Formats: sequence, structure tokens, C-alpha cells
Amino acid sequence: MKAGVLALQGDFREHARVFADLGVAVREVRTQAELAEVHCLAIPGGESTTIGKLARSAGLVEPIRQRVLDGMPVLGTCAGMIVMATEVKGGEPLLSLMDITVCRNAYGRQVDSFETELTVAGIDHPVRGVFIRAPWVERVGQGVDVLAEHGGHPVVVEQGNLLATSFHPELIGETKLHEYLLGKV
Repeated sequence: MKAGVLALQGDFREHARVFADLGVAVREVRTQAELAEVHCLAIPGGESTTIGKLARSAGLVEPIRQRVLDGMPVLGTCAGMIVMATEVKGGEPLLSLMDITVCRNAYGRQVDSFETELTVAGIDHPVRGVFIRAPWVERVGQGVDVLAEHGGHPVVVEQGNLLATSFHPELIGETKLHEYLLGKV
């Protein structure tokens, strides 16, 4: 099995490190050919507008959509959640994969960043999440399961082969969500 990490911008190295720590081969994905090599994909946190511009210029938007339609599991963290959403308050959707509405930077500015432990359905221990200019989910569509909430808002959601978080588990080496993704392959 080979895990892919969309490596256009953001904290892709941290995602790659988590997969490597789990003993999984990792491929940084910047081209359609590299995307074709992987069995799952992590879309990292970073700046969603920049990720969108770079994904469009690399010709990756439609190939990622097609791979998801073909069953490839995807994990999006923070900005990754934003680019997966069908509706983005304060921005434009990119991949429109997950039937959610997200609000960008909902938890505040950089100085409002925080860490907390979350109870996530399907995971047997608290998950530590790092919230940095994080989005939150304002609406979930049919077929979207809320796996964790914080402050009354969904922060971990799942729809079929898709998993998205408002926070960054990868920044502190939290592995359970990546393991959960690998279980979908």
C-alpha cells in the first residue's frame, strides 16, 4: 500500500512522517502521475486558497475527484477540510467532495490557536487536535456522519471514503486518524 500526501503547500511533510511512522510507503503528490500511484490521499492544512490555485495549475482537481468517485479514501485536515467541502463561507469550493458547509478561520486568528483533546467516534482514546485558524462545519448533509464536536460544532466528519478534520493531528504525531484512513483502503 502507498499513501499519498498532496504536497503543493502546507504541512504535507508532517502527514508523510505520520504515514512513515505507521510503516506505510509514502508518495508526495504534485502530478497526475504521482496521484495514480497512491491508494489513499491526505490533503494537508495550509492555506486553502493557495492549495486551490496550485491544484488547478497542476491539473489535479478533476483527477482527485475521479479517484474519489472510484473509491480512493481521502483525509483532509484544516485547509484540507475546506478544499473538500461543497460549500465554503468566505471562499469558493475546490473539490466539492464532501456534503458540508465550512466557515473558514471560524476559531479566530493565529493568536487564537489552541490544542485540545477530543473524543472521536471509532477511536479508542482521546485524539489531540491542534486548531490553527481552523474552520468549523456549519452544515452537514445527508450521509455525513459527525465523529467529533468542539464548542457545539462538528470538527471531525466522515462521508463514505472521506474523512475531514478542522484541526491538525499530524503536527503532534497523532496517528489514529491516519490509521482510520488506511483502514478504508
